[in-house]
Amino acid sequence: MSLDGKLLSRAKDLLAEKRRRNDESYERRLEKAYTRAPSILAIDAEIRAAMSELVGAALTKGSSSRVEEIRLHSVELLEQRRSELLRAGFHEDYLDDEYMCRDCRDTGYKGTKICSCLMELYKEKQRESLSSLLKLGDETFDSFNLSYYDDALSPETGTSPRRSMEIVYKTCFEYARNFGRKSVNLFFNGATGLGKTFMSACIARVVSDSGHSVVYDMASSVFSKFDDVKFSRVEDLEETRREVKRYLECDLLILDDLGTEMTTAFTIEVLFEIVNTRLVTNRKTIISSNLTLDELGRRYSEQILSRIEGEYQTLTFYGDDIRRKRNAL
Repeated sequence: MSLDGKLLSRAKDLLAEKRRRNDESYERRLEKAYTRAPSILAIDAEIRAAMSELVGAALTKGSSSRVEEIRLHSVELLEQRRSELLRAGFHEDYLDDEYMCRDCRDTGYKGTKICSCLMELYKEKQRESLSSLLKLGDETFDSFNLSYYDDALSPETGTSPRRSMEIVYKTCFEYARNFGRKSVNLFFNGATGLGKTFMSACIARVVSDSGHSVVYDMASSVFSKFDDVKFSRVEDLEETRREVKRYLECDLLILDDLGTEMTTAFTIEVLFEIVNTRLVTNRKTIISSNLTLDELGRRYSEQILSRIEGEYQTLTFYGDDIRRKRNAL
């Protein structure tokens, strides 16, 4: 599992800001306590001196009795401090310099591993990133409504759109729940308004919440960013390069609406680079398109079609435009 460096940096910045506010809150409490009870200031100075002496004594051979003496004195000082706080009208834990996270002491890491507190902030930033392109409001597997799909048998498939979509739903649900390095790639195809983007959003939500890096974008936007990098058409070229890198290196890339962009030799080249690079590095991709596989091969290339047919599981969305059905209710 790899984390999105851009989002992790934002999460670290947020943690640093939370830590700064926590430190400021402690300093305000300390100043208030010292103003109301100056004796606490003197006790704190004694405690710091005792701690310094304790470190020195611990490094000196044959000083175990002195270490114990200093330790007992420190305990007495802490008790005096507690009594002075109570006498001044504060709670006894008023000046406890509490960490927001005891596991990592607000560093974000336990050893070399990322702490759960920083991971939660990372997930928060990932949801924000996804919500800029997806509504991420009601797009959940629980809210996916199969009743919008016709239950009558289709002469083309021999089954009903509802039954076909039930299989699509179950496949996507299991895919999201068990996402990992052994997952397959998915190719969603079918007419407009059948739930391809909705299902992509459901998967994105679950996979991102499990800590994996997920990037969702429209195919036209992805190709545009590759174009900007190649021809240096933006002021912040480094930021755009980072965006392109995210497309290639995230755990799950969701490339939506492939085929709606203007197809050129350059877009074909970029699509091949994305598909091939992510296959070689075992990173997972979901491609959503209104095109059939045959149409995909004719518009792009046999090389791309061969990789998608061989390395992607195709899920075809059936039925009538459910957006119209929802709007009619």
